[in-house]
Amino acid sequence: MKKNKCLNCDRLYYKTLVINEEKTPASNTSFSIKNWAVDDRPREKLLSKGKSVLSDAELLAIIINNGTREESAVDVCKRLLLCVDNDLNRLGKFSVQEILKLKVKGIGPAKAVAVVSALELGIRRESNIKKKEIVACSEDAAQYLKAKFQHFSEEVFVVLYLNNANKVNHMEVVSSGGRRGTVVDIQVVLKKALEHNAAKIICSHNHPSGSLRPSQADEEMTSKLASASKLLDIQLVDHIIVSDCGYFSFADAGIL
Repeated sequence: MKKNKCLNCDRLYYKTLVINEEKTPASNTSFSIKNWAVDDRPREKLLSKGKSVLSDAELLAIIINNGTREESAVDVCKRLLLCVDNDLNRLGKFSVQEILKLKVKGIGPAKAVAVVSALELGIRRESNIKKKEIVACSEDAAQYLKAKFQHFSEEVFVVLYLNNANKVNHMEVVSSGGRRGTVVDIQVVLKKALEHNAAKIICSHNHPSGSLRPSQADEEMTSKLASASKLLDIQLVDHIIVSDCGYFSFADAGIL
């Protein structure tokens, strides 16, 4: 009886080994980018052919570095992009916490931080390219402001403080709020203008909804700010609304 029992144990042990062997990570190594053809690997492709030939998923894969046991880094990034309808601009608005809420397998806190950091660098690069020290027209101001603030998911109100030559002395976020709007303190705006010796100001806020139509509250606030500025001999040059769809200038529309 003892001998038979041992034989049964041996058979059970052998079956367990076979099952475990079938489930070992070795069967999943084909998902690793290391096993791809050299020309297909994102890093090697970038080195040999340049950055422009890589897809968004491949560029993100380089950033997150590795995937899971079931998927390559490229496949993980494809699923991440699918969650935002393959819209990098939309992904650029996400915080680390918002990316984690997407629950993409293979994207943990460390990789989410890497993605957010990389996209933020892109936003800042775009902003610096479009930034001009001299604001000659509404488009000059709008292009810089749009690049800087279109990625915010909440409404933000900013002011450019200019001298008589239309050179930007300072830019400041004076208020930020929820998705529906933000409260602007006109006294704060003008106090900053005096602190920075501004002769002119351009105020701006974004519309996360994408709409460029000014609300009644926007028009009322602009009128009050223009009147208050005149008392201090400061000119409100323009109020610009920016969104992903473009910009709206109160001055160009003849409202100011």
